[in-house]
Amino acid sequence: MGFGQESHVYVEKMRAELEGLERQGVVLVGNAFSPILVVKGEPGPAEMSGGALLSGADGKALRAAFTKLGYAPEEWCGLACWRLDGGFLAPSQMRLVLAALGPSTVVAADEAAAALMSDAYTGTPLELGWGRVSMVAGMRVLSLGGFEAALGDMHSKQRMWALLKLIPPLAEPY
Repeated sequence: MGFGQESHVYVEKMRAELEGLERQGVVLVGNAFSPILVVKGEPGPAEMSGGALLSGADGKALRAAFTKLGYAPEEWCGLACWRLDGGFLAPSQMRLVLAALGPSTVVAADEAAAALMSDAYTGTPLELGWGRVSMVAGMRVLSLGGFEAALGDMHSKQRMWALLKLIPPLAEPY
C-alpha cells in the first residue's frame, strides 16, 4: 500500500469514529489529529450564550498559550463534558473519545473535567492533583482546576501560565 492509500485509510477511520461520536451528541471543536486535547467540564459565558466550545476568553487564552509553548496554531482540540442533548458524557464515552483522537496531552480545564477523566480510567479519583502532570493511559494529563475562573485575576493567570509551561510539545520520538 502506498503512502497516499495508507493515509486515506487513516482519514476514513477517523471520519467514521468522529461521525459515531457526533451521533452520540459528543461536543468537539478543533483539529481531531492534534496532540493536545482540552477538556472543559462546565460551560462558560461563551457556551451559555450559544457560542461554540472554547470560543470565549478561555479558548483564546489557551490557544495563545499553546502557540507560545511551540504548538502550531491548529494543534489543539476541545471536548465538552456535556452532550448536545444537555446530558453529561459517560466515562465510557470519554474513553471512546480519547481512543479515537489519541492525544498525547490532555488538559482538564476545570474540576469537572478532571473528575470525568478520573472516572473514565479508574472509577475512583486518580492522582490528578491540581498543578501537576500525571501519566494516564500513556497520555500526559494536566489538571488546571479552574482555568476560565483564573482569567479574571492577574496572579491566577500567571499561575495558569506556569502550569501550562509543564506541557511543551513532545519531541520525537515520543
